Amino acid sequence: MRRRPAANRPHSAPLPSPSRIALGGAGPEDVVFDGSGRVLTGVSDGRVLRITFPAPGRPAGVEEVGHTRGRPLGLEVLPDGRLLVCDAERGLLRIDPGDPRRSAVEVLADSVAGAPLRFCSNAVAASDGTVYFTVSSRRHGLDDWLSDIVEHEPSGLLVGLAPGGEPQVLLDGLQFANGVALSADESFVVVAETGAWRLTRLWLGGPDAGRRDTLADTLPGFPDNVSRSPGGGFWVALAGPRTPPLEWLHRAAPGVRRTVAAAARCLPSPPASGARAIEVDEHGRIVRQLRGTGRRFRMTTSVAEREGRLVMGSLLEHSIAWCDLPTAP
Repeated sequence: MRRRPAANRPHSAPLPSPSRIALGGAGPEDVVFDGSGRVLTGVSDGRVLRITFPAPGRPAGVEEVGHTRGRPLGLEVLPDGRLLVCDAERGLLRIDPGDPRRSAVEVLADSVAGAPLRFCSNAVAASDGTVYFTVSSRRHGLDDWLSDIVEHEPSGLLVGLAPGGEPQVLLDGLQFANGVALSADESFVVVAETGAWRLTRLWLGGPDAGRRDTLADTLPGFPDNVSRSPGGGFWVALAGPRTPPLEWLHRAAPGVRRTVAAAARCLPSPPASGARAIEVDEHGRIVRQLRGTGRRFRMTTSVAEREGRLVMGSLLEHSIAWCDLPTAP
């Protein structure tokens, strides 16, 4: 497998102090823009929310547009306005934010390779209607994500679902498969392997079709959700920085890792660092790195850009955050 290390960081800038929009719910893990520039996200009580940014004389608006009766994570807006929802408890779903029946949920996939689909994480749709989605772990659920990171036993999946077809495993043995995005020309799909600090690429077309390699390696933090940037590359949310103790643990024997993972279930979650995100180009080179000061917005799990505005989600916060994007040199 060809490997491509991440390039040196040519541009680093402080992240402007973000504004927040309170949601009345916890854990807006993923954020996406719809065609009108509004933001969609899901929170821990199962609601899918649509957020309108504040304007002069008008406050921000938050409305419920769906309910999965589970735990919505990754989202993808389809060309017809419907919404793909990766639900950690129910699988790959589709809802219509314009449907007044807020409980109407279509299950697209709830099993793969004969096993129940658990911990469905993020999805992206190609122009031909094929959906690519990730399963973070086949060993642990969302509430036990830290154990999967500590154990470092690769059980994540990338799955493809063609229109009218059945889910097919495209990549197996991923280290906590997380965010997923397509290149601008749809020649490859990129998957964030959170537990390995890398972006893995699967070629979809051309002479390399079906081959897996590494788009970017040795990232400066845990990559979470991925979105395409207007420049043709990718925004990658970094949920936290790399830590030497965990890197040492990943080199330890499996039994040691399992013991520490079991202990981690009884401990509070580790402190979350401030907001961080990187932009990589289509070749995997880091072209921009943004880092927040302090912990004003903790554990950034998603980031998306539209018209110079950056919006961020978090597994911990009760709000989304947004700011005007600093101009790259």
